[in-house]
Amino acid sequence: MSEPAYDFGVVCEARADRDTACMLADRVLVDDIDWLDADLLDTQRRWRGLTPSESFLRWASVRDEAKKAGLKGLFGHFGNKPAEPDALVARRALLLFVDSDTKPQAVMLIRDSDADESRRLGLEQARGDKPWPFAVVIGVAEPKRECWVLAGFDAKKEEEDSLRKVEQRLSFHPVREAHRLTASEHGAKNDAKKALEELTSGNPVREHECLRDTPLEALRGRGERVGLKQFLAEISERLVPVMAGSRHGGK
Repeated sequence: MSEPAYDFGVVCEARADRDTACMLADRVLVDDIDWLDADLLDTQRRWRGLTPSESFLRWASVRDEAKKAGLKGLFGHFGNKPAEPDALVARRALLLFVDSDTKPQAVMLIRDSDADESRRLGLEQARGDKPWPFAVVIGVAEPKRECWVLAGFDAKKEEEDSLRKVEQRLSFHPVREAHRLTASEHGAKNDAKKALEELTSGNPVREHECLRDTPLEALRGRGERVGLKQFLAEISERLVPVMAGSRHGGK
């Protein structure tokens, strides 16, 4: 079997983050590129870590990987401004991909904001640090990845009671106002993970359906305050042109 035509690097914290971001990106690629069929995706693109055999690069591993690689120039300001949160680790991650044996054509930086708006600024600082030899796509879930999944949740008949109970418990709608699920402690009242588990009965297949089956326009409409609309726009503006070439333009 031949190698995929495009290698796309992924930097994130966990496998669930990788799967969520890549599934959504794939949907946009297929929707935006006329000639690309979902059945052909695996022959056209590969989501990877520092090497093609790794599924993603974990944020927590970046510092050690940079040290092993002997990378230099890892500190300092960005222009005249000090580094925002995640800027330095993101720069390290991008440098690692530059230094990899087989450079990807694009790299996605996927992060939970954890209710810290400056995290996005830090990733943008790293992206703007230099002319990278690949497209850099930023995805920041506000405040958690689970909020992206909640944006795609449409209650089935048997789930309507659960939705009412979660809304009553929270005193706000967990889909329309998922951005309010800001708890950092798992199991807390407004914990996004807890709300998602209640609505999907902890079923990963049901979670998958929320991302796969909900129309992209619905995800964009519901996802503005959780960073999903922005991420889908980044895919269209920065990743689609890598595969589609001049037919789509943009960077």
